[in-house]
Amino acid sequence: MENIRRFLKMIFVPVTIMMVPHSRVKPFGFRVPVVGVFLSVFLFLVGMSYVFAVSIRTVEYHNMKAKLQEVDSHYQEIRVTLDSLRFFEGEFRKLFELKSKKEVLKAADFRDSGSIDMELLKERISQAMESAADIRKYIMRQKDIYLATPSGWPVEGSVSSAYGLREHPKNGGIRFHSGVDLSIPVGTGVTATADGIVSFSGWTAGSGNTIVIEHGYGFSTAFGHNSKNLVKVGQRVKRGEKIAVSGSTGVSTGPHVHYEIWKNGHHVDPAKFEGRG
Repeated sequence: MENIRRFLKMIFVPVTIMMVPHSRVKPFGFRVPVVGVFLSVFLFLVGMSYVFAVSIRTVEYHNMKAKLQEVDSHYQEIRVTLDSLRFFEGEFRKLFELKSKKEVLKAADFRDSGSIDMELLKERISQAMESAADIRKYIMRQKDIYLATPSGWPVEGSVSSAYGLREHPKNGGIRFHSGVDLSIPVGTGVTATADGIVSFSGWTAGSGNTIVIEHGYGFSTAFGHNSKNLVKVGQRVKRGEKIAVSGSTGVSTGPHVHYEIWKNGHHVDPAKFEGRG
């Protein structure tokens, strides 16, 4: 309680503020409590902060208004250009409805009406063509990536051995399985899972008749244990195209297709690409 009294007494201690005019007028002063001085400073800082915030908002408002006017101006120009294009489209349609070249030439009248700015129109058309070309390039690249990305399984069979660590079916011991084994009857057609070029088609000791396809964008696929390969090195193939006949060649415990996907030089889990398309 005593501390509170001391604090109140301290903040209400009066201080004298002297005003000294630069003239013959005598200096004068007035007394205010300490709390009044602090309150005045606090209110001054709050007021300055408010003025500063209002100033920033005012500047932002004027900037936004200027941008809006600029956008509106461009919109009006485009609107006028489109209206002019519609007008000329109608005129051309009327001309081409005529049956002979002579009638077309007689009816043609393209006097400058002052309703279209041809230079502005050329600029707009040029910009539109550049945008369309960029969009086309982007779409074509995305299409190429889509066609090069493996999708689905090469055969409609059940997964007999998944990607990852497993016990080797013949040699025993835990080993890493770099692909997926799809169990199917001998003679089933094996199809490519993406567009590409055959980089290997031949015999390997472990996988028997094997095919490897390069797809671009870092992708390649491999198909092992085929009874017969139907494609040659350098041959282009499409997704869904038959490339081999299933079998059980090489080190195998039964008819199946060993299917691998490689991305940028590293094998990946083919199951992650099962539902793509």
